[in-house]
This record gives sequence, C-alpha cells and structure tokens, in this order.
Amino acid sequence: MLEMLTALFLLIGAAFALIGSVGLARLPDLFMRLHGPTKATTLGIGGILIASILHFSDQGQGVSLHEILITLFVFTTAPISAYLVARTGLHLDARNGDNVD
Repeated sequence: MLEMLTALFLLIGAAFALIGSVGLARLPDLFMRLHGPTKATTLGIGGILIASILHFSDQGQGVSLHEILITLFVFTTAPISAYLVARTGLHLDARNGDNVD
C-alpha cells in the first residue's frame, strides 16, 4: 500500500514539474513565465519529496533530515527568486517584451 502511495506522489510530482516546465517554455512574456517554475514546479518538487520521505521512512531509516531541509530550501527560495526576477522585470520595463527575451 505504501508503495502505491509513493508511486502516486511521484506521478503527481512529475506531472506538476512537467506542466511547470512547459509553462516556462511556452508562455509569452516574463511575468507569465514566472508562474511555471514558482508555482507548478515547486508543487512538483514537493510531491517528489513527499514520495522520497515515504520511501525512506518505510526502509526503516525514519524521516530523513535531508528531505526536510531540501523542502524548506525550495519552498523558501522559489518565492524569493520569483520576487527578485519580477522586480528586475519591472525595473527594466519588461511588460511589453521589448527589453527582455
């Protein structure tokens, strides 16, 4: 049963990561492209990390500190980096798409 739950979280995480990556490649301007990696891909990484926590806690090692630290790092740095990229885009006036590719 735990293997099925782990596989489910892996599939959900992979689907969100794929959707976020496609959104990053396909959306037209800088501000729309920020939503792909900051929202969907972060959820995808979260799903994969939950699957990793479930898998390694089932192995008898308990909850690993590595997964918890990775989760805190990703969920902390993704919004901060998106904020900095958005502020830079506003500073460069990237709303029209003329200055930034």
